[in-house]
Amino acid sequence: MIVKEGRQPNLMPFDMTGVERSPDGVLAYTGLTPSLVSMFHDAVTQQPEGEALVELGGERVSYQQLWDRSSRVAGGLLAAGIEAGDRVAIHLPNGNDWAYAFFGVQMAGAVAVPVNTRFSDAEVEYVVTDSGSKYIFEPGQPLHDGEPFTIEGLSGTDLAAIFYTSGTTGFPKGAMTTHENFLSNCETCRRVIGVVEDLRLRNLISVPMFHVTGCNSQLLLTMYLGGTTVIMPAFDVQSFLHAIVDESINMVTSVPAIFWLAMNQPNFDKFDISGVRYVTYGGAPMAPEIISKLRKSVPHARLGNGFGLTETSSVSTFLPDEYCDSRPETVGFAAPVVELDLGGVDPTSGVGELLIRGQNVVSGYWNKPEQSADTFVNKWLRTGDLARIDDDGFVQIVDRMKDMVNRGGENVYCVEVENALVQHPDIFEVAVIGVPDTMMGEKVGAVVVAQPGAHPDPEDIRAWARERIADFKVPQYIAMRTEPLPRNPGGKVLKANLRKETEWGQSLR
Repeated sequence: MIVKEGRQPNLMPFDMTGVERSPDGVLAYTGLTPSLVSMFHDAVTQQPEGEALVELGGERVSYQQLWDRSSRVAGGLLAAGIEAGDRVAIHLPNGNDWAYAFFGVQMAGAVAVPVNTRFSDAEVEYVVTDSGSKYIFEPGQPLHDGEPFTIEGLSGTDLAAIFYTSGTTGFPKGAMTTHENFLSNCETCRRVIGVVEDLRLRNLISVPMFHVTGCNSQLLLTMYLGGTTVIMPAFDVQSFLHAIVDESINMVTSVPAIFWLAMNQPNFDKFDISGVRYVTYGGAPMAPEIISKLRKSVPHARLGNGFGLTETSSVSTFLPDEYCDSRPETVGFAAPVVELDLGGVDPTSGVGELLIRGQNVVSGYWNKPEQSADTFVNKWLRTGDLARIDDDGFVQIVDRMKDMVNRGGENVYCVEVENALVQHPDIFEVAVIGVPDTMMGEKVGAVVVAQPGAHPDPEDIRAWARERIADFKVPQYIAMRTEPLPRNPGGKVLKANLRKETEWGQSLR
């Protein structure tokens, strides 16, 4: 549902059954189970011998075994002095141990603090200290193993986890995620992806589990639907393809660049991945060429582009399969429990800051009252993303507020330029950033990674852009890069890194 100048969108593609406004004014699913622990218990009760986890190269675990192991971790935490509400950091790589630790923390009534394994030692120390974690799960250390314990009486408003942002600008901030936040995201994913009830879901996690995509929209979603989670300890494209085939995977989630990489492997044709039924992606728009190849490679799959933030517990909008070919530049429609609005709209472009309200939005940042007050206003999340919302309800993210290029007083939205350039047949990926200029303030620069074997000419790229976007948006600097663009675990390009690393040379005009 979208609030936009008092009008309802023309298109409402998702199931709104049981969505009501809660006493605090936000849209919410009714009838959700109270907590992650109760969801876990329901899954075990329904299929105790059903396969819950598979760690590639490691254990295969049933739901009952997962419950038993996690409850012993909970008991061990209690024996070590952890009490309900205490924070417990999880600094582990992808694997079954990560899941045991996460569910063990929940069953102990404590608060999980997933830690980015790519953080520096100083950043890890900051997260542990800022969260006040009383214990940290570290690689190489045995998990707690005590008398089985399961807390009772948890409610949806209880704090379940603190996910720290990637820290690309300043110190990481901890998004306080409740049981209700988690469960609403599970229900949203079920509805927007369109998972059929009689399908035994087999979901491959190839992204980091410390990220909301890997944890909230894959691990927890799969449990919510009673399926099997197959975990890659570390990403390798050949292992990725083998796992899809060997483990009969029917749901795959990643960023567009990974799908492109997989389909461009020399031996790709040897992998029969036609059994995949759901392909979801995010972090960047999917180029039409990749969508076309996916359609041929996984002919029975529904595609979908999800957009969200750590602060929205993962998915806030979703572009369903029916619109992936015709509206690939958008991130689709608001999720069933999400309302959207735009703040500070530019009357000429229709672009404003995207505001999000709903059951999935976290309550604020841990230990950051001032930043919480600035970001969470009357239940609305100020995302910092600039967007348009059209009358049909399609949401188009055009830039981050901090990344917008101001070219002599004219606003250039980087994502718009990137969407135009990435359609060039010789371009694999591209990032647009501002280049300091004495007279104009900033000029438009594009960092381009070419397709393998391609050598696009900068003037040809500019000519391509001029046919698709206004002249003042056409890049005046183009830097060719041989390495992939630097990205955070969520797939977002680290533009601060590019600003430091890129040598621009002479302006092209």
